[in-house]
Amino acid sequence: MDLQQTVAVVSGGASGLGGACVQVLAEAGAKVVILDLDSERAAALLAEYPDSVAFARCDITNDSDVSEALDLCEQRFGKVTAAVNCAGIAIAEKTLGREGPHPLASFRKVQDVNVAGTFNLSRLASERMAKNEPDDNGERGVILMTASVAAFDGQKGQAAYAASKGGVVAMTLPMARDLAGSGIRVNTIAPGLFLTPMLESLPPAAREALGRAPLHPQRLGKPKEFGSLAAFLISHPYLNAEAIRLDAGVRLP
Repeated sequence: MDLQQTVAVVSGGASGLGGACVQVLAEAGAKVVILDLDSERAAALLAEYPDSVAFARCDITNDSDVSEALDLCEQRFGKVTAAVNCAGIAIAEKTLGREGPHPLASFRKVQDVNVAGTFNLSRLASERMAKNEPDDNGERGVILMTASVAAFDGQKGQAAYAASKGGVVAMTLPMARDLAGSGIRVNTIAPGLFLTPMLESLPPAAREALGRAPLHPQRLGKPKEFGSLAAFLISHPYLNAEAIRLDAGVRLP
């Protein structure tokens, strides 16, 4: 898909990995609508790209919110050709901890946002994409999802998070099969240790220790490196049904 002809919605696009996707896509000539609950952080991107970026306050687990955001995208930019799922939450709770067993409510919350929320945006966006005129490759749209290396080697306290990201990986192939007839590709990125706002809040010594974990280069990933892979996956017509680790070879101990 030609990035200059791409119209994307990016969940969690106000900051972090999603914010980097918004920047990379806008700089490549795409039109982008940020789907997020954080209007303050989104304001900086809107000011930087006033002609190519819009904002919709959106809870991705809410059908009406997502539908209204997609309506806004079509009204502002004429269509929806890409959906980039970056919204998600993480918790750290052991299956059995000092306070007792893992609360079921918090486990369910993580699945609701990370799995059901990702599927909700993807399913509703695919309906809009299926109505697009196909390009020269017969393509009408692209869906990208964000998993994590925790899907493959989750650590202590990551049962809920790893389960949710494993669910995203597991959805990739069946969704790609479901949507192939509509000319829609589906891929997933599984990032490793990235310098997101969450990691930026850690003490310098902790960040340095994490940065030594990858094989090479031994540093935390830069959000724009995630954004550049997202843009590549949108633009490459032959990449489909893949879950790609972006982690510099790290394996969580």
